[in-house]
Amino acid sequence: MDFAVPEPIQATLNEIREFLDAHVLPVEALFRDHEMPPVEAAMREVRAKAKARGLWLPQLSKRHGGMGLSLLEHGLVSEVLGRSPLGNWALNCQAPDAGNMEILAEYGTREQRERFLDPLIAGDTRSCFAMTEPDKAGSNPVWLGTAARREGDELVLDGHKWFTSGADGAAFAIVMAVTEPEGPPHKRASMIIVPTDTPGYTLVRNISVMGDVGGGWASHAEVRFEGCRVPAANMLGFPGAGFLIAQARLGPGRIHHCMRWLGICERAFDMMCQRAATRELAPGKFLGEKQTIQNWIAESRVEIDSARLAVLHAAWRIDAVGQKAARVEVSGIKFHVAKVLRNVLERSIQTHGALGITDDTVLSFFYRHERGAQIYDGADEVHKTVVARELLERYGLNLRSRGTK
Repeated sequence: MDFAVPEPIQATLNEIREFLDAHVLPVEALFRDHEMPPVEAAMREVRAKAKARGLWLPQLSKRHGGMGLSLLEHGLVSEVLGRSPLGNWALNCQAPDAGNMEILAEYGTREQRERFLDPLIAGDTRSCFAMTEPDKAGSNPVWLGTAARREGDELVLDGHKWFTSGADGAAFAIVMAVTEPEGPPHKRASMIIVPTDTPGYTLVRNISVMGDVGGGWASHAEVRFEGCRVPAANMLGFPGAGFLIAQARLGPGRIHHCMRWLGICERAFDMMCQRAATRELAPGKFLGEKQTIQNWIAESRVEIDSARLAVLHAAWRIDAVGQKAARVEVSGIKFHVAKVLRNVLERSIQTHGALGITDDTVLSFFYRHERGAQIYDGADEVHKTVVARELLERYGLNLRSRGTK
């Protein structure tokens, strides 16, 4: 296993890093003011520059206008982009649009791709993904209340979703809804494209996350579907294929998430070290002289480096043996990197003192919105159970056959 970065992708990483420093980081001050219209206006110019330089769609193949990167290469790009909350948006690879693009490119019909995918690829529209429900445990994704029934050539949706990221201003939602109620648990739900101007679709509110309501792409919404009718042709794949489609991108998606989190860690680490090296506690006495701060710096460096190797190993395993065979590594990095992220952010904020909890730096944004890393995309506890179950089975204890959850 060789983790050496080939020269061509290293050159791309350097170019992206320079692009972020020159064009994206200056917009962060507007972003921290919580007013999205000026941010969106500034980012339209930034995104146009990124597109003109070919720094566009790292998650897609060249056939679809993307950069044609491998899983590992895209992971390395995600780490660089993670240094800024606006990094992924700048290159049009922000969640949930990136995943929706991959789904549409792989499973969409020609008509679906022309109507919904092409504008996403161009950066002219945004989308959202509606799965989580407020009255159902997110740790049990097969337990969905939202349903879609067939009436002639239409599907009629009824249901209630929340934490539908980016719904504010989105052109359409990809909705997980039960269409085959009599089927086995993982074959009951389908993915359905719902334009947000469809009667019966309502964006109830943007949900406040630790006091930040957000707006536009940087928001999480509560939405309702009440007698919402769309053409049956808006279903992705075949009836009951919702989880099959979701699983196809879940492992690679976690690689991207974890590498982005490591990019956040690197940004927070740099800020912590800079603060420790320059903050005077008294004339000539620097914060970095304190052993506690030195311990935090040392622990953070080692944790970030070890987590990064774990993610690269998981990516290598996916490429070598496939996503299913690499499920221990994929679940392992999800909860491990999320914990490292929280550790490093906590230390960096504490090192900054009162400044760390203000919006004068990017740390408070990262803390508010990335604390959920231990909850979304499968709570840490669920992933730990997956890892333990798989490992114990190798020693002869099959918890699934015993009905143990």
